[in-house]
Formats: sequence, C-alpha cells, structure tokens
Amino acid sequence: MRRKEDQRSTSDGQRPLFNRIAVLRTERQLSRQQLAEAVGVNYQTIGYIERGEYNPSLELAFRFAEVFALPIEAIFSRQPLRPLSEELYPRPPKE
Repeated sequence: MRRKEDQRSTSDGQRPLFNRIAVLRTERQLSRQQLAEAVGVNYQTIGYIERGEYNPSLELAFRFAEVFALPIEAIFSRQPLRPLSEELYPRPPKE
C-alpha cells in the first residue's frame, strides 16, 4: 500500500519528486541565492524545489548533480528519501 505522501501530486498533476536539496545545500554552506546562481535559476525556484512545490526539468536535475558532484538518484527520488545517516550507517536488525 502506498503511503499518503506518495499519492500527492503537484499543481500540474505530476507526482512529486522528493529531494535532498536543502540538506545538501546546508551541508555545503550554500545560500539559496548561491545555489541558484550555480545552477542558473532564480533563488525562489530553489525554495519551490526544496519544498516539493516544483519538479525540476531533467536538465536542471543534471545541473544539481554536477554542482553537488552526486548522481541524480542521490538527490531526487519518487519515494521519500531516508535520512543520509540511515543510508551511511544502517542500524542492525532488531533481534
């Protein structure tokens, strides 16, 4: 069964893309303005993407991947993303 957030859609009817833009931007100490300049968009667009209110084009997704030096799938997903700490340091299964 799908979780409720998986069933949301954007104003244009598309399924949302979950992303780690805010986390990656913060850990690299970039403002929205700095990231916007790096990828070639308005700083407000960064906020819309971070909040899941706007899905970036494939071209823009590739620009984010280049700026963060990560594969696109590490930044964007159709499923909610687990915290990076869980992916890097998975908890052992409970007995």
